[in-house]
Amino acid sequence: MKTFEFPQGAMPAIGLGTWKMEDGTATPAVKSALELGYRHIDCAPIYLNEKDVGAAFEEVFGSGAVERADVWITSKLWCNRHRPDLVESALKDTLSDLRLDYLDLYMIHWPVVFRHDVHRPETGADLISLDEMPLVDTWKALEACVDAGLCKNIGVCNFSIKKLKTILADCRIKPSANQVESHPYLPQNALFDFCRENSIQPVAYSPLGSGDRPERMVEEDDPNLFDEAVVKDIASDTQLSPGQIILAWAVNRGAVAIPKSANPGRQADNLAAGSFELSSDQMMAIDNIVTTHRYVHGRFWEMEGGPYTVANLWDE
Repeated sequence: MKTFEFPQGAMPAIGLGTWKMEDGTATPAVKSALELGYRHIDCAPIYLNEKDVGAAFEEVFGSGAVERADVWITSKLWCNRHRPDLVESALKDTLSDLRLDYLDLYMIHWPVVFRHDVHRPETGADLISLDEMPLVDTWKALEACVDAGLCKNIGVCNFSIKKLKTILADCRIKPSANQVESHPYLPQNALFDFCRENSIQPVAYSPLGSGDRPERMVEEDDPNLFDEAVVKDIASDTQLSPGQIILAWAVNRGAVAIPKSANPGRQADNLAAGSFELSSDQMMAIDNIVTTHRYVHGRFWEMEGGPYTVANLWDE
């Protein structure tokens, strides 16, 4: 499996995403993934399953079947804990739930801030602007978590070039990764180029289009990546699945991909895709797909009287 170097450690190019693994499904899914050879698990407290993921870690690491040091584990800071005095306790809560002593990567989940007593905002009054709670102040608290040995690397999610520049202008430890939605309909070329120029590893969430995303993110006219003719043609030529072609494209262009699956067969197929090499012609054909679409659109942060819009979220 290809890996990408970080300031501390190396991140495997294919990881297991745990978003939408609810009702106890995360425990067997993570155990299955680790048994199949996954060495990268992506978590977050808002997924409401970190205790279930932790149960899998405890069993697998406790048995000696896999060593903790051999698995890259990521988690994220939720939007109601951005205040600097809350960051370390948030990370410690995640470590307790995951039954770990440290994370390989801790990330700011969204450049969006809620009041501390709000888990999911319902009105604009639940939201706090970035002017009132600057991202760089939260970032400095993440730097302190590295100093304390609670995490080895720190990064961000859903950050635009503009927001990355804000952090880079006033940081002691640079962001080592930026996790954003990316797939052939949303290649994020300019953002990825900026990340590479600044030694920030691009990480693709929803790399297969997140077909099971929550209803609030689904639109009637959403295109289906698996129906894309270019992808289907390359899959037919290589005798791979469309999903494997999409994941191979992500890895071949230098991104980490974190597809989610609780099905052992699909987990194995996804993991194998990280080792496939596509030809330059095949890569170019996918790069030239003209459809543009963002599935995790961000409109759920737009609330009357609130500070966030899609325009100032993505800075596009």
